[in-house]
Amino acid sequence: MAKNEMINPVAIRLLNQQLVAPQFSDPAEVVSYMGAMQAQEYRMMRWAVEMRTRKPSAKTFKKAFDSGRIIRLHLMRGTWQLVSAEDYWPFITLCGPKSIAVTKGWMSSNKISIPDDELFRVRDILAQTAADKGSVTKEDIVQALEERGLQMDDHRLSYHIRMAEFTGTLCSGDLLPMKATYALTANKVKSQGAIDRDEALMRFTRKYFQSRQPATLEDFVWWSGLNVSDCRKGIALLGDSIHVEKWKGREFYLTDDCRTRGFRKGKFLLIPPYDEYLIGYKSRDIVLPPEHRHHAHNNSGIFQPVIAYDGTICGNWSPFKDDCQATFFSETCAKDITEAWQSYMNYRKK
Repeated sequence: MAKNEMINPVAIRLLNQQLVAPQFSDPAEVVSYMGAMQAQEYRMMRWAVEMRTRKPSAKTFKKAFDSGRIIRLHLMRGTWQLVSAEDYWPFITLCGPKSIAVTKGWMSSNKISIPDDELFRVRDILAQTAADKGSVTKEDIVQALEERGLQMDDHRLSYHIRMAEFTGTLCSGDLLPMKATYALTANKVKSQGAIDRDEALMRFTRKYFQSRQPATLEDFVWWSGLNVSDCRKGIALLGDSIHVEKWKGREFYLTDDCRTRGFRKGKFLLIPPYDEYLIGYKSRDIVLPPEHRHHAHNNSGIFQPVIAYDGTICGNWSPFKDDCQATFFSETCAKDITEAWQSYMNYRKK
């Protein structure tokens, strides 16, 4: 792998994240290209995808989501993710075992123990309820359990639902305005035959670096939740299609088809909380000055909506207001963001 000095990593990230000069019109294609996208904030995950399309539309996202071309589930790091239908089974195969182990660790630290007989019984009820109703809310699930003489607190139930997601039993149902729903995966996503783990790992790794480059090994380890050895193996599986370049003493990976042209200065971006532009990396200092980090996220992993100017995070905004409300913590970026706000408002109307 050749080692060179990288030029303008911020512009390269913007281009390859599809945040400037986007290449896609279909939101499902964006999700497929990104591999997986953080979907912690149920309402804002839609803007995270659509802002990466040529003509953002909330209705277009809903159509792709309801049809099962975009799936929301707990996957990496025990958090909500969006994946494409074609990546669903390979990524479940790859990430599921680690996610189950992490979740069991959380259960143990919270002094929650779920015996196997309870786990399998509840999973059967979840599957049957989703099969009967097509798309169910958590309230529907609670009612179904109570009808069968089972009562549990929300914390315990959330673990049962996650385990059903990790094993490919449940996935997202229809998109509601404010509330998540669940569906039987067998009715939502086409089944696949045997999946080779190395092939899944190579696909997972390629999609991460193609969409988030330049990125470091540490970035990939953080984002994926996989072991370091798996991450190194994934990079090795890509062979000569990926190389290393240095920037300020750190080694970053870039693919040989990396986008480097199309960046134009003077562009504002209204970035939702938990967006891949920040959460996809450990090396966030490239676009987020360390002295302003507390404006973007806290130490507990809570991320805020942020404004980027030419790729650098410089302010916060309020996505659920009907008028443009923004605050800047960088005076050099305190400019008119009307164009960016209008793009967001047009997305909400379409």
